[in-house]
Amino acid sequence: MKNLNTLFFILFTFYCNAQIVSGTVFSKEDRKPIPYVKIGVEKEKIGVISDEKGSFSIDLSGIDVAHKVKIEVPGYENYSVSVQEFSKQNSQKIFLNEKIKNIQEVKLVSKKLVDKNWGVNTKTKHVMYSVNPQFRKEDFLGETALEFNASKRSKIKNINLNIASYTSDKPVLMRYSIYTEKNGFPDKNILEEEITVELTEAMIKDGTFTLDVNHYNIWVQGKFFIGIQFLKEFEGKINISAALFRTGFLRKFYGDWEKVTLAAPAINIDVKVDKNGKNIKDEASASEENLAGLIPDISKYKMEADNSIYGKNTSVGKFLKLKNTDLYYEIYGEGEPLILLHGNSGSIKEFYQQIPTLSQQYKVIAIDTRGQGKSTDTSKLDFTYKIFADDVKALVDELGLEKVNIVGWSDGGNTGLEFALKYPDHLNKLVTIGANTFPEGVDERLFNNMKTQLQVLQAENNPERLNEMRLVKIMLKEPNISNGSLHKIQNPVLVIAGENDVIKREHTEMMAKQIPNAELKIYKNATHFIPFENPEELNKDILEFLKK
Repeated sequence: MKNLNTLFFILFTFYCNAQIVSGTVFSKEDRKPIPYVKIGVEKEKIGVISDEKGSFSIDLSGIDVAHKVKIEVPGYENYSVSVQEFSKQNSQKIFLNEKIKNIQEVKLVSKKLVDKNWGVNTKTKHVMYSVNPQFRKEDFLGETALEFNASKRSKIKNINLNIASYTSDKPVLMRYSIYTEKNGFPDKNILEEEITVELTEAMIKDGTFTLDVNHYNIWVQGKFFIGIQFLKEFEGKINISAALFRTGFLRKFYGDWEKVTLAAPAINIDVKVDKNGKNIKDEASASEENLAGLIPDISKYKMEADNSIYGKNTSVGKFLKLKNTDLYYEIYGEGEPLILLHGNSGSIKEFYQQIPTLSQQYKVIAIDTRGQGKSTDTSKLDFTYKIFADDVKALVDELGLEKVNIVGWSDGGNTGLEFALKYPDHLNKLVTIGANTFPEGVDERLFNNMKTQLQVLQAENNPERLNEMRLVKIMLKEPNISNGSLHKIQNPVLVIAGENDVIKREHTEMMAKQIPNAELKIYKNATHFIPFENPEELNKDILEFLKK
């Protein structure tokens, strides 16, 4: 009897915790099911899409009962109720109210409107945003968006999506949304009708799928966003072309929108506008086509990094309070200390393929650089690699460490070099990956693109984008390490770069030559993203170098 009671308790506990709720969404007016409705938890990254008959099933296990379940679809009023209330009734019917459409008188003004195209037009196959349902379902069901800023009232005629490759066993169902802007992020969907498309390969002409939305009568002015979301799983993969160093936006269901500064999806629109009208965001698009081949498709690695525990591990993560910053770091393993420093606009999570291996033999201390990741910066001063190096030294002192090893990737490598110059007695060995000693060591195409990006940010003069501007500026202004200074570094240094790195080959070779105790390794067929692309080889090289 005791065993039966125990079994009953286990089953009861499982039943209480596994809150799988099913139902169907209907239109209240005509009592017909509404297909492809988003059902999720507000401010959370989980959710489902109803099927073509409006049916859904969502697992709310472990979700705070006070949180809100949110249901939305264009043309209907949003539905919101607490998880607790929503979970009470299974196999439920949910009725949505249709939005009341206010038809306003339109006054025609005699003004010549012209056709223009705005947005990201690149058709590159080197930088892409990948849509792969087999990778992770929650990522696949996310949404991506691009920002526009119309100086004049404009009518959207077509929404274009540049598709580098398409593989699917059936038509791919997509939804388009158009959002207002709030605090620099997408906010409310302005569409009063659902815009969904079943995309086939035959609909893609010369690498572009063009959706005619002229009859929807969509007028915009000021800042707005166009978003796309894939609604049903399929066997295959779609690669959307992307532009380097344009800002895109991503979110998972009703989670917060996040900026992605590395690349933006190739969404562009055909509009009717006054001849003097322009999309202010287009000023940032210059020369992205010239960057083709410099940076590969790393979306797979970005998603893997996002889904790892690193950079958000509350069990090991800590903050060190310094002037104008709370410096975030995580520690793994035991042994000789090894500090990991990420690249520009990155974070700890980008070492997700290094930390598990290196922490088996070393005490790995991974740091979010000031103003990046979880580390803050409340000052309005320009960033410098010397300041970043001082932050590393402050953490070394806080942890009571006499000497450390440093592995720095890109900007992290630049910081490592500054640390070697300023605090040589506290450094054992240094590994730099894709580092440079002065800005001109970077490929001219990338350098010129960054100059354009900075000019746009300065012209926009948006206080909310100060951090972004500082991160671009540091790459244009720094580092400034002379050959004579490099010659003063007496610590052993392993200089690593890719054969196809954004850092010029001759620059990397010069660095290794000027540092007295340096070794050089150029990874064949590799790019600037060696920690992503060549993790096993890199981990092996780091461990062998540190053990010498």
